[in-house]
Amino acid sequence: MTGVQDLKYRQWFNGADVDGDGVISRDDVRLMGERYIAARDAASESETARRLTDGLEAFWANVIAPMDQDGDGKVDLREMTEGFRRALADPALYPQQVGPVADCYFDMIDLDGDDRVDQAEFGEIFGLAGNVSPQDSTEVFEALDLDGSGGLNRAEFHQALTEFFYGDDPNAPAAHLFGRIAG
Repeated sequence: MTGVQDLKYRQWFNGADVDGDGVISRDDVRLMGERYIAARDAASESETARRLTDGLEAFWANVIAPMDQDGDGKVDLREMTEGFRRALADPALYPQQVGPVADCYFDMIDLDGDDRVDQAEFGEIFGLAGNVSPQDSTEVFEALDLDGSGGLNRAEFHQALTEFFYGDDPNAPAAHLFGRIAG
């Protein structure tokens, strides 16, 4: 784990602590899903919303909850950082650990269902629901659009999340996926 990864994980933590109380709980994970569903004006009973809710529940149960070292049902920044160091040590496990939730988010972001996320969709979900500034969102999107098509396909989206969770380059565009990191 590098200092850059710690900065990225802190940025992710700040977004995941939806209620701002300094810890991530099951309620935060639920609220995170509700925030994305609401930003998309998706019906809570839609297939995509159900997949997202189920994916986040699995993410809580399999990745976040095991980080709770003191058993209080909450994960603070230290527990989360140490947990990510343990749980996300092997990029080969991305398909099981992060991939399913990433696919759900991709489907939520891809409002028109064309299997690509355009700049407007990306900016809306990371800006409105993820609290990323419009300028940062635009810069990150343009850098992540590797083929210059004006949209992120599923592979580019997964590549960005892989770089975010496992990479250590502070200048990689994906380092700033959840907001500009300091450092």
